[in-house]
Amino acid sequence: MRNRFLRLILVMAAPLTILPVLLAQTSEPPGASKPTPDLSGVWSVAGPGRGRLTPEDPALQPWAMEIYLRNRRGVDEDEDPASNGRDELDPNSYCFPPGPTRAMVSYPFEILHAANKVVILLEVSNGVRQIWTDGRGHPEGWPFGWMGHSIGRWDGDTLVVDTVSLNDKTWIDRAGTPHSDALHIVERIRRVKPDTLEIEFLLEDPKAFTKPWTMKRVYALQPDGQILDIITCEDVLQIGGEYQETR
Repeated sequence: MRNRFLRLILVMAAPLTILPVLLAQTSEPPGASKPTPDLSGVWSVAGPGRGRLTPEDPALQPWAMEIYLRNRRGVDEDEDPASNGRDELDPNSYCFPPGPTRAMVSYPFEILHAANKVVILLEVSNGVRQIWTDGRGHPEGWPFGWMGHSIGRWDGDTLVVDTVSLNDKTWIDRAGTPHSDALHIVERIRRVKPDTLEIEFLLEDPKAFTKPWTMKRVYALQPDGQILDIITCEDVLQIGGEYQETR
């Protein structure tokens, strides 16, 4: 009788012993890295605002505002408020790369994930943005360039991109908004739906801006899209005259 009672207790206790083992096998171990959000795909600007970051005159220092107004002098904005600046003053007309902001709001791009970085392939001028996500900082003495130096970190489902070391030879957008070599860009890139990407831009430039700007753009996934090989000077009719420096 006593042996049968002991066997009954052991049978009833067995599931309680196995359950913690099963939970330990199926739950995520402490400190385990979470999967990286997937931003991959070919994306293009959706809705209004293509090509331009500011719907009205930007908050610029006097010297930068003078250049902005010169870039737009004679442009008819009645039909399209986001129309291009003057072609003869547009750096793109002289084969210069567009820079990161103008490229991201004007042309399709493709996002790829690598082991230690996120790569953005731009459809214009064979542009490439490398966003390092391995914890490195901006190196000292990095040369000023067309796409700058970018590092990124994950904030939940959002890729936060910090870009510096940009030269002052590009327009921020196709409207003709200038900037200096102090431009600092922070982008928050998030996939809000399977077919929708959202990028929030924060632009700081104490030399050229009177205050930081924040703006947001929405992008649509192109499921069968492919990045084309678009070189600016193949399609732009160059107008006579020498290229005007932005400062």
